Amino acid sequence: MSWGYKILLVYIAFVGLILFLVLKASFQKDDLVINDYYAQELKYQERINEKQRTNALSAELQYAFKDGRLVISFPKDFSGQTITGNVVLYCPSDEQKDMKQHFTLQDNLLTLNIPANYKGLFELHISWLWDGKQYYYEEKLFL
Repeated sequence: MSWGYKILLVYIAFVGLILFLVLKASFQKDDLVINDYYAQELKYQERINEKQRTNALSAELQYAFKDGRLVISFPKDFSGQTITGNVVLYCPSDEQKDMKQHFTLQDNLLTLNIPANYKGLFELHISWLWDGKQYYYEEKLFL
């Protein structure tokens, strides 16, 4: 085989590799964390204030994973009070596994049913309203 054919073979292999990489990249998922990230960034100081209010409570939120359920226990500060809010179980690797639920509580326990195929890293985001003040809690957890 002459050197001309070898150069042609290397060139064809290089072009084939580039085309393969372009095709592979075009089928890659590119989920955004949130679609309106700029508007959320402008409200971030409010989120910091909500976290500070949560940290000022008498105790932290407690959570446990039992029998396919995530049980979240609010501090005693809210005993006998009505709490309304939202809980989000966010999966950074797959948008289809995100769970969002609105809740209203009288007692301090919130229970989420977790499907059996939900394994891996998740972020727990809880925001709630009590006594006219907004609170926020977030934690990374591994299911």
